[in-house]
Amino acid sequence: MSFSNTMSSPTSRTSAPPPSATSSSDLKHAPSTPRALLVSALLLSLGALAISLAALGLSLYRAPQANPPSAPLEPTAAAAATPVSLPAVAPITRADAAPVEASGAADAVDADSNARNPALGNEAHTIALFHRTEPAVVYITSLDVRLGGYKRDALEIPRGTGSGFVWDTEGHIVTNFHVVREGGAARVTLSDGSVWPARLVGYAADYDTAVLKIDAPANLLSALAIGTSHDLSVGQEVLAIGNPFGLDHSLSRGIISGLSREIRSVSGRPIQGVIQTDAAINPGNSGGPLLDSSGRLVGMNTAIYSPSGASAGIGFAIPVDIISRVVPQLITSGRVVRPQLGVTIAERELQERLGVDGVLVMQVGEGTPAARAGLRATRRDPQTGATALGDLIVAIDGEPVHAPRDVYRLLDAHEIGDTVQVSVKRATETVDVPVTLGAGVSR
Repeated sequence: MSFSNTMSSPTSRTSAPPPSATSSSDLKHAPSTPRALLVSALLLSLGALAISLAALGLSLYRAPQANPPSAPLEPTAAAAATPVSLPAVAPITRADAAPVEASGAADAVDADSNARNPALGNEAHTIALFHRTEPAVVYITSLDVRLGGYKRDALEIPRGTGSGFVWDTEGHIVTNFHVVREGGAARVTLSDGSVWPARLVGYAADYDTAVLKIDAPANLLSALAIGTSHDLSVGQEVLAIGNPFGLDHSLSRGIISGLSREIRSVSGRPIQGVIQTDAAINPGNSGGPLLDSSGRLVGMNTAIYSPSGASAGIGFAIPVDIISRVVPQLITSGRVVRPQLGVTIAERELQERLGVDGVLVMQVGEGTPAARAGLRATRRDPQTGATALGDLIVAIDGEPVHAPRDVYRLLDAHEIGDTVQVSVKRATETVDVPVTLGAGVSR
């Protein structure tokens, strides 16, 4: 709105000329005639009419008055007899809502409400599963033993932490080999907080598996139920329990996101049939159990795929079918015996430099199944000094072999004493050589 700067000037008043003086003789009275009386009556009627119209306008201008209070309305008999029913509204559950503390009668119906709520029912199942299996999960501290001080006392310095689980009530603890590999000793913390010194019973680096032993009483040891892994399915729910970043007995939940994966063990030998999961697995989870929705052991968490070193949604677990085969051997003899040919094969890099497709035999052990079958090793010609390549394994039982991991995978599918057909390239021809598998000690 703009404002003008003009001001209205005051109205100038001029003096009206004084009326001219008149004498009483100038005033004349109107004659009283019937026409005059009629005009006077008409004027009076018009005045009364104007007054009535003014009164009507004033009444219309005024605000209407509120109606006087009336008696409350009573429902009719039909309406009173038919109650109005409203649809039931389900309660809204928010994940971020703070729990409401119930008291009195509410406490009495709380358990029944939880049972009727499907979401709470699923949560209750997970909670019960965790409380049932959590006592079997242990916290492992790897120690480095050093001599220190003037008295050269042995000092135990924590080197790393990991997870593990109770295998039986005799005190056997299963974990990853890489958890205890660098330490000279280890301590095991049970779920009740008690700490026990552990000794190494045996390990299989090829399977990244180790067994420890503690002398805890049986009443403190709760073993997990052992499941199977050959019948798992992608999409199946799994739970991981462990000690990520030193936070003991942490639970994460996810699904099996892949099967039949392959990872490299600490010995360099591939581990076949590995389980892939999106359950959060972080440093410190290694050696902890991977459970199915019934609380059975289906795998041992061992590795993650992550550019940052933290969980990126891709974790790997050694299948329980391998663990069930390896652990009893470690408990019995401290080592794992597996079927073997008895040869030393070339590294993948050497084969790539030579430009060969297959697995090159570098050495044949004396008295081994390969030696008895007549497989030939790489050797140097004593006369010329040239290197004569040995047999090139290209297939086992008709299955193509391109890399060392193919040999390991195909042999692991057999038992000691089985006979396999090994196809080798020898000079310019391909020869099928039957080999009866012998026993080899896993590293």
